[in-house]
Amino acid sequence: MDADRGEVRHLETLDRDLGRFSSLEMATGYVSRPLAAPGIALVFIVLAGIVAAVLFGQSNNSLIIVVAAALGAYMAVNIGANDVANNMGPAVGARALTMGGAIAIAAVFESAGALIAGGDVVSTVAKGIADPHSMGTSTTFIWAMMAALLASALWVNLATWVGAPVSTTHAVVGGVMGAGIAAAGFGAVDWQTMGAIAASWVISPVLGGLIAAMFLWFIKHNIVYRDDKIAAARRWVPVLVGVMAGAFAAYLSLKGLKHLVHISFDRALLIGLAVGVLCWLMMIPVVRAQSEGLENRNRSLKALFGIPLVVSAALLSFAHGANDVANAVGPLAAIVHASQTADFSDSFGIPSWVMVIGAMGISFGLFLFGPRLIQMVGNQITRLNPMRAYCVALSAAITVILASWLGLPVSSTHIAIGAIFGVGFFREWNAHRRMHLARAAIPAELQIGAEERRRRKLVRRSHFLTIVTAWIVTVPAAAGLSALLFLLVRTIAG
Repeated sequence: MDADRGEVRHLETLDRDLGRFSSLEMATGYVSRPLAAPGIALVFIVLAGIVAAVLFGQSNNSLIIVVAAALGAYMAVNIGANDVANNMGPAVGARALTMGGAIAIAAVFESAGALIAGGDVVSTVAKGIADPHSMGTSTTFIWAMMAALLASALWVNLATWVGAPVSTTHAVVGGVMGAGIAAAGFGAVDWQTMGAIAASWVISPVLGGLIAAMFLWFIKHNIVYRDDKIAAARRWVPVLVGVMAGAFAAYLSLKGLKHLVHISFDRALLIGLAVGVLCWLMMIPVVRAQSEGLENRNRSLKALFGIPLVVSAALLSFAHGANDVANAVGPLAAIVHASQTADFSDSFGIPSWVMVIGAMGISFGLFLFGPRLIQMVGNQITRLNPMRAYCVALSAAITVILASWLGLPVSSTHIAIGAIFGVGFFREWNAHRRMHLARAAIPAELQIGAEERRRRKLVRRSHFLTIVTAWIVTVPAAAGLSALLFLLVRTIAG
């Protein structure tokens, strides 16, 4: 009997100890979870440096190349954490893609864009922002590019932490500008180019917002507000998918594939027209089959826009990988070229191992840190459904085409976010207009007061102010940080 009691007490003590260990494990997991993602990112950054050490361990300035490779990997991780959200956020917010599916598609297509169609040749200093001849020596140029790379990466990291989608290309431009000014004075900067970039801060989002709002108005006027919504959808959805297919064919011809084959603007438009007409004809029986048995209500229409939305997100990711990754790793390629040849004034190719670091870094950054900003872009600015997200994706492609025709430098980030704001503000305006028209038929005691109408905003003003502020300060903030880093490095290097 006593033995049984002793056994019971022993088991109770063991249960309490196991409970303590279980609680300790849970607490340890809870504490360490926020550190897991930065830890994995740090391992990737270190591995990038090791790869550079293996490749250039016996060459001159090998330490500089190793440090630059680590900084390039850090920048690539930040691109994945911030920039990619603009392509995937609308599809996730519209529930056309799950978060896991969005991350998988973005990782594959961003990497494919970077590796297949990534930049063959870039200017020595980020599209002519600063004159490399004014920097004097290759050593000064290398320090300037190192400062620009680190400053732009730190700024994008901060913006991601705050929850603000910013243009990584603009961050790189700001970093190069700041380092150029610190190295050679204000005369080293091409202020005409900088003025064009500053103009794009306004032009990109406004143009994207207007185009997205225009297409949303078209969908509502021709499909949503019709008595027979399904019949209207059978007529217009194939047309809309054809327009999207044509726009993306022209977009990829101009931007996504420009490093593989040169295609003129006129020829790109012809390619887009041919693809658009073909997809329109192909989608007529497909939409007819999809719409069989659907109820005559708005919810049924969402199913018809799901697949085009997923395809558009994948194509946007491919084009982004082909363009913005090259811009981001451009300073790393410049450092490698200058450290090996002491030549820093001519154009140069981006080595394949640099593009691999960029592509893999984007995938890691997206997987580890991307979901937070994807959720913000997709859900927290304004409520999206497949039709609204379709308008955002289509606006991104068309705006880039128009900007290329006008010769304007634009940011894909600003276009996508501007299109989301355009959709949200159009919904506010449309809701207010319809409420005003219906007010005469509603008794005065049932009408919504002005204060309540102000409260029922469809665009979150706090996110609007945060994002616009981040856009405005990206170039000057990256420039100031880069200048400080350059002066610090030059002082330490002696």
